[in-house]
Amino acid sequence: MEILYEDNHIIAVNKKSSDIVQGDKTGDEPLSEKVKAYIKKKYEKPGAVFIGVTHRLDRPVSGVLIFARTSKALTRLNKMFLEKEVKKTYWAIVKEKPIKETDTLNHYIVRNQKKNKSFAYDKEVNNSKLASLSYKLIASADNYYLLEVDLHTGRHHQIRCQLAKIGCPIKGDLKYGFPRSNSDGGISLHSRKIEFIHPVQKEQVSVIANPPKDSLWDYFVPIVS
Repeated sequence: MEILYEDNHIIAVNKKSSDIVQGDKTGDEPLSEKVKAYIKKKYEKPGAVFIGVTHRLDRPVSGVLIFARTSKALTRLNKMFLEKEVKKTYWAIVKEKPIKETDTLNHYIVRNQKKNKSFAYDKEVNNSKLASLSYKLIASADNYYLLEVDLHTGRHHQIRCQLAKIGCPIKGDLKYGFPRSNSDGGISLHSRKIEFIHPVQKEQVSVIANPPKDSLWDYFVPIVS
């Protein structure tokens, strides 16, 4: 487990695409429990360790994930995420070049819980919620393109769904139309950076995570770093 940032109130880790954030029906050990075990061992805590989940990443997505180490930090961070006071920047690898090199996408998204999938529409439909993001093309390879994505809303599978809607499904994302899976079972969507004002210390915090090691990420990272 890679620790990206740590103090008395918060801890940030670089989530692997194989990690789940919280327990689910698979029974796999969630990342929250791994962080608890790390804190307990490092600080030799005799009793229960508090770790609060402030936000989530889909299982096949990698990158920065912030946990709270105190209830005060959890309450304040939850409020900050809810009120869009936390800036989240993602990287996505796609095979199809978007028509515009930079754009803001606004769609209306409907979540289908049975299929665990969201559907994007150009106009408002029943049970839909507005989803907005901005992207820009920041690098290209022979057959793939790297997009930097800024989220304006936090809808279910939003980046995956909206990029697929414009004909640019994320590499490895079978659920949203990419034809082949990635070898590690993840998708090429990475939470690159999270920026916020520290909930207790009131100082600017910027946490950056490197993508997983593979030939394509290894090609792109030196170009844009």
